[in-house]
Amino acid sequence: MKRHKKPTVFLLIVSLIFLSACGTDSHAKQKTTLKIGYLPITHAAPVYFEKEMTKEYLGNVELELVKFGTWIDLMDALNTGRIDGASVLIELAMKSREKGIDLKAVALGHKDGNAAIVSPEVDQVEDLAGTSVAIPHTLSSHNILMARMLEQGGMSYDDVHMVEMPPPEMPSALATGQISSYVVAEPFGALGVTLDQGKVLYQSEDLWPGSLCCALVLRNELVQNHPELSQQFVNGYIATGKKAGKVHDHTHFVHKKYLDVNEETLELSLEWISYDDLRIRKEDYAILRESLIDMGLSDDPPSYEEFVSNSLIDEAIDSYEKQSDTP
Repeated sequence: MKRHKKPTVFLLIVSLIFLSACGTDSHAKQKTTLKIGYLPITHAAPVYFEKEMTKEYLGNVELELVKFGTWIDLMDALNTGRIDGASVLIELAMKSREKGIDLKAVALGHKDGNAAIVSPEVDQVEDLAGTSVAIPHTLSSHNILMARMLEQGGMSYDDVHMVEMPPPEMPSALATGQISSYVVAEPFGALGVTLDQGKVLYQSEDLWPGSLCCALVLRNELVQNHPELSQQFVNGYIATGKKAGKVHDHTHFVHKKYLDVNEETLELSLEWISYDDLRIRKEDYAILRESLIDMGLSDDPPSYEEFVSNSLIDEAIDSYEKQSDTP
């Protein structure tokens, strides 16, 4: 009789170990902190606003916003998994995906809001010939917009000196004559105007309707391993992002909590930018992808299907609309 009990006891022990291991694995997979990277620009506003309402959308999960000073540092953190996602120039994320980093673009950060700023004495594109013009990064929509602006005057980069420059330095560089024009994320375009250092020659929608710039990009391992959390995060991103462009004292308070910007500059910046429609549309992405190839910035950018995932934002928009319709 004792011989027959041994296998039973052995199986019981194995079962308990298995169940214990499963419990440990399940606990390990519980995520308590979601780390999202950003640069202090108006284009990242939806993540600021969700941070202010974390409890409502993420419950006990902490949303940790990780501030970076450069796109290079941010992308290094995103590519190596030190952060779970980021509000980032979509072109930089596309390049990482091209190199094999498993990233997914799940929403835009904004629409429009990339003005071409020029010196007060510049009245037409042709006046830029022989001068220096600035963009924040070669792999950016700002580079494409600058090239398109030059084309308006029958010019190309061969006719000017293009420099990469940190956005905060652009308004002062324009004022001192170091550069004659720049295209950059907000609020630095509006800052150049409100400080009377420059003026708008073109808005981004004049040069490239439907242009894509900053996007919310997540590591695919987050989406795959924590689908519920990912959905909750994007739900909050869409819902709170709707508040980012509103003219309201509290709205301005949140923006200024994350941006070093005065009231006049912020108001102008928010006139230029929109947070209402943040879905990445296939036709807009196709134009971006073609532009990167034509300008020699990428040999094989990821296809829309490889890089863009609309499942989270579709559900988020549906959830937001249902809540809005509820009396």
